[in-house]
Amino acid sequence: MDYLIGVNIGTTCTKAVLYDQDFNALASASRSHHLFRDEPEMLEEDPDEIFDTVVDTLHEVVGKTDLNNGTLRGVSFSSMMHSLIGLNRVNKPLTRVLTWGDNRAAKYAAEMKQNGAGLKIYQRTGTPTHPMALPYKLIWLKNEHPEIFERTTCWLGIKDYVFWRLFGVLKTDISSASASGLLNLKELDWDKETLKLIGISADQLPQLASPYEQVRGLRSQIAAKIGLPMDTPFILGAADGPMDNLGVGALDQGTTAITIGDTSGAVRVITDQPRFDIEGRLFCYALDEEHWVVGGPINAGNTVFSWAGDKLFAPEKQLANMMHEESLDVVAKIAKTIPAGSDGLIFHPFLNGERAPMWNANARGSFFGLTPHHTRAHMARAVLEGTVYELYAISLTLETVVGEPRQIMATGNFARFGLWRQILADVFQSPVAIPQEQDSRTLAAVVMGMKSLGMIKKIDAIKEHLKKAATCQPDPATYDIYQSLVPIYVQLSSDLQQEYNAIADFQHKYCHFN
Repeated sequence: MDYLIGVNIGTTCTKAVLYDQDFNALASASRSHHLFRDEPEMLEEDPDEIFDTVVDTLHEVVGKTDLNNGTLRGVSFSSMMHSLIGLNRVNKPLTRVLTWGDNRAAKYAAEMKQNGAGLKIYQRTGTPTHPMALPYKLIWLKNEHPEIFERTTCWLGIKDYVFWRLFGVLKTDISSASASGLLNLKELDWDKETLKLIGISADQLPQLASPYEQVRGLRSQIAAKIGLPMDTPFILGAADGPMDNLGVGALDQGTTAITIGDTSGAVRVITDQPRFDIEGRLFCYALDEEHWVVGGPINAGNTVFSWAGDKLFAPEKQLANMMHEESLDVVAKIAKTIPAGSDGLIFHPFLNGERAPMWNANARGSFFGLTPHHTRAHMARAVLEGTVYELYAISLTLETVVGEPRQIMATGNFARFGLWRQILADVFQSPVAIPQEQDSRTLAAVVMGMKSLGMIKKIDAIKEHLKKAATCQPDPATYDIYQSLVPIYVQLSSDLQQEYNAIADFQHKYCHFN
């Protein structure tokens, strides 16, 4: 029996999963990451802590592997996008990890969006104008922290840093690079115009490589700690967003993959070449040299649902904990008591700003339509529906670029909530398939690893091994309700753009929360 390990370095945790050659998950381990919010709009992590989580999860999973009856062929990776670390001349971190959720570059992204420079960067790189993207993070550092900017000799992402610590190489895969806003998608090389605008050179960035590239020669102390031979191949892998599509087999243009995880969600479609939205509302990233992912992300995930539970249902959550029940399940049960449409209550889930399709880091959450009739239960359902409305708004934009979907596949932690699955099917008025495999990113990493190692010829071999998905059918009785509410939802978020900026300015000036 041959084994592979898939590792996903996510925003909130690192997870390693052991698979056999038939894509069956046999063992797993995970470690959480500490998030730093020392000031408003900050969302940083400790790169060395994340490196330790990779080593620790690998050590645990390797310990669960029966190497007497098989061979561990390799380790392959998936990793969060839009992360940035600055290294000094001896390759020691000068910064923490600036994650995708760090919005401190909002001012500079807004300026570039207004003067048109951001759209030009998008047209070359496929990365929308938003503080998550590296051009704006770098411009922010250049202006706000010049002492760091001037001392940095290498800018890289978190997976690149992990490979540096493991092997002493400075490489990045083209998938992760394509999400940086620094890679020219047509040339598959660092974009000279963007680098010149920022004031950095290609020599300050990692060497570009294929997602299928193998790296060998683990540092001896690390190899001993993990329990692996030093010559074990580690495959670079790809960015976690495109990996979601691969992990559920959504590899053709007619299949839309919708994901909601702990901190964010997205709507994505695979294409055979880069495709762009003329208004810059969608991203275009690489999975590999032959597959491209077009779509849009939202900042709402389980964190928004958790916020609703913490702020609206604290007593119920406490009772659930005492009874050893999942607190979010309790909130979902309460929301289920309310009819579709929440009796006209609409929630905009912009607690952390928003990305697609508006790309406004200053966007703020709100309930709209409150009356004396509405209860906390209405608010709970409105939170679920608002998240789906935002995904649907992205889907409408996506259709203008890639056409209408023939199939929708939903993955992520939210997929385990039956009510959310039903709302998704009802708002989209389309059947929604729920794959049984929910660790799509670690599975996708293993698929890439298998192709790299010659165990499979094409990555679409995954389709033959995926277990049949359950399907949630839309309820026709909800059609008129959601078709009436969605336009109101979209129009409100469009009309409030100036007010979002104004209230964000007020909060930055007078409020003291992170």
